[in-house]
Amino acid sequence: MTDLVPLRRALLSVSDKTGLVPLGQALAARGVELLSTGGTAKALRDAGLEVIDVSDVTGFPEMMDGRVKTLHPMVHGGLLALRDNAAHVSAMERHGIGAIDLLVVNLYPFEQTVAAGADYATCIENIDIGGPAMIRAAAKNHGFVSVITDVEDYDGLLAELDAHDGATDYPFRQALALNAYARTAAYDAAVSGWMTDALSQVAPRRRAVAGTLAQTLRYGENPHQAAAFYVDGSDRPGVATAVQHQGKELSYNNINDTDAAFELVAEFAPEDGPACAIIKHANPCGVARGATLAEAYTAAFNCDQTSAFGGIIALNQPLDGPTAEAISGIFTEVVIAPGADAAARAVFAKKKNLRLLTTETLPDPKAAMLTVRQVSGGYLVQDKDNGNIGWEDLKVVTKRAPSDAEIADLLFAWKVAKHVKSNAIVYVKDGATVGVGAGQMSRVDSARIAARKSADMAEVLGLDTPLIQGSVVASDAFFPFPDGLLTAAEAGATAVIQPGGSMRDDEVIKAADEAGLAMVFTGMRHFRH
Repeated sequence: MTDLVPLRRALLSVSDKTGLVPLGQALAARGVELLSTGGTAKALRDAGLEVIDVSDVTGFPEMMDGRVKTLHPMVHGGLLALRDNAAHVSAMERHGIGAIDLLVVNLYPFEQTVAAGADYATCIENIDIGGPAMIRAAAKNHGFVSVITDVEDYDGLLAELDAHDGATDYPFRQALALNAYARTAAYDAAVSGWMTDALSQVAPRRRAVAGTLAQTLRYGENPHQAAAFYVDGSDRPGVATAVQHQGKELSYNNINDTDAAFELVAEFAPEDGPACAIIKHANPCGVARGATLAEAYTAAFNCDQTSAFGGIIALNQPLDGPTAEAISGIFTEVVIAPGADAAARAVFAKKKNLRLLTTETLPDPKAAMLTVRQVSGGYLVQDKDNGNIGWEDLKVVTKRAPSDAEIADLLFAWKVAKHVKSNAIVYVKDGATVGVGAGQMSRVDSARIAARKSADMAEVLGLDTPLIQGSVVASDAFFPFPDGLLTAAEAGATAVIQPGGSMRDDEVIKAADEAGLAMVFTGMRHFRH
């Protein structure tokens, strides 16, 4: 193997014709012989380029609706032959196989076909066979062959040829081979993932996960950790598909927290009124509804103004000017919303470091999808927590039933608790959180912390009594003992929502009755780790 390999013969067969003609023209201008198939060959000929059909090379026509056209020794021999192996060179000469120095292939649009909601048969027909086979062959023989699978690599190829007088060097071909194998791996992952869903397999024997690099990050959670952001190709509205209008590049923590914020605020349908969620370290420090977005933001901010500093704000309606003005009062890392008007963008333009992201709409909180978490030696896969509870699902277990106003707040608190790290305690009053206790090993401690935060905010707001007085409280899991419930009652809660299911439910219900609390069970837990 020599480091520099002159490029004399290329095979181009692409589904995405973007940049094809300029590439073909550039290669032809360098004296490269072009081989091609079907629509690719037609596009090149229509541009006035001389092209040899692969069927003329193989001696076989394309057949079976294009399923068989490149699966032939005249093609794969040209890709796989070791040019410095005498036996390989002899076999090429004996069978008239010409070397192929460059393969340019992008695959049938399987992922796009699935995303468009095509039926089973159509998806099957869009599984590329010949393309991956050629890509893998060329990548394996990268000692001699360059393989391009992405349109964005066309310019890099031409720059490489210019730098080496029409040749490519070994490190360049190595990098292309890496990209090629990653592409076929991702393609196969998409096919196997789709079939897993199509066949309703909950736990297939093997599960492949793939992504495409969207951004190299400065660092991960901490400066000593390298990091990058990959997208999975889905169209779920959120940080991966949002448009960034201004501000610095998103960091690892920004991306993680923005996702948490937008997924939380999506629990509150825009048609039911404006809502705002403020997130810090993936936990909500304030969530509220309001008559306007500005009112919702202010109510969310007043839950915990200290923690909101440097936080992430998500809105369930397009950002407007008054809300942008209110948000501009403190340092905020990211604001994400399903749109932003000109007045809001003008306000934020004065805050050059603030990142403004917009989407077309909100993610569907009830949509089925998977979550993946790595552990040593493997990873855990589960359904996303899309559990939803309505008033009709509630079971009143105390002597006193909650009032309509309490039920509204209980359901609000329950939606928020779903997005708080366990053990989670959330106090809500009048459609706004007034205390959030997150991530404690003891449920009692979460209840106390949330109450203490509310007391601290009363001082900041100049209130005689904390907002937690007369609130309702949600617990993401059952109270194993009465102590956590009584801590909430002492803090001022009047009604409780929890899953139920403890061995001591009777004791907890008795304590609630004695304290004059109304309590409902949901029958659904929302642990979050």
